[in-house]
Amino acid sequence: MVISIVGARRCTKYGEDIAYRLAYALAEQGVVIISGMAYGIDTAAHRGCLDAGGTTVAVLGTPIDKIYPQSNRRLAERILQNGAILSEYSPETETRAWHFLHRNRIVVGLSDATIIVEAGERSGTQRTAQCAVELGRDLYAVPGDIMRPTSAGCNKLLKMGAHPIVGIEDFLIDLFGASVVRRRRKNQQLNQLSELARQIVHELEKGACASGELIERLKIDATDFNQQISLLELSGIVQSFGVSSWMLRPD
Repeated sequence: MVISIVGARRCTKYGEDIAYRLAYALAEQGVVIISGMAYGIDTAAHRGCLDAGGTTVAVLGTPIDKIYPQSNRRLAERILQNGAILSEYSPETETRAWHFLHRNRIVVGLSDATIIVEAGERSGTQRTAQCAVELGRDLYAVPGDIMRPTSAGCNKLLKMGAHPIVGIEDFLIDLFGASVVRRRRKNQQLNQLSELARQIVHELEKGACASGELIERLKIDATDFNQQISLLELSGIVQSFGVSSWMLRPD
């Protein structure tokens, strides 16, 4: 699946954070993220995807050898390591302001769905949303503060029928189903565990179940084992069955 995330260049910290988190969560599920590598929302989306180890594509409004903005050169280098940078303009093309608006049709055309995070009521992002509708792509928008100009565009799109994103997990459930979100939560929990707790989970995955067997395999003290298995049970990662036996809780 390919999803484009776009929005205002002069965005709020809220918008930047949402774009980053959405891109990160989607990249964890193998979604390719496309954006325009502009300031603000675009940059946050690319970074979120890359930080999650995902693949991202930037579509430029300039020739491919003229990275804009120049402050994103390092970001461009990261994108080339885990994605691609595209442009329809040849190196000798003189950059025009309307090129940035025109490239949005490519961003949308390469995507299965488009997410607008923040946008003014009159902005290039609105043209992107229009392209999504014309091309039959699913269009999502993030609700915003009704008093902020950068939220006016998204709120207007929602009024016109765009799908609202009211929570990252809710959005993932809509796309992939509840089981994916449960696995994501479980993975997040596992990443927060101690090394010993992760070893216990690994042994359970391999088929060990009895407390004595686990203690013997891991060569640990019974007290340490009991402490860690209790924490795993409280976290909902494992459950007991029989006498002194354990299993991973089903998703």
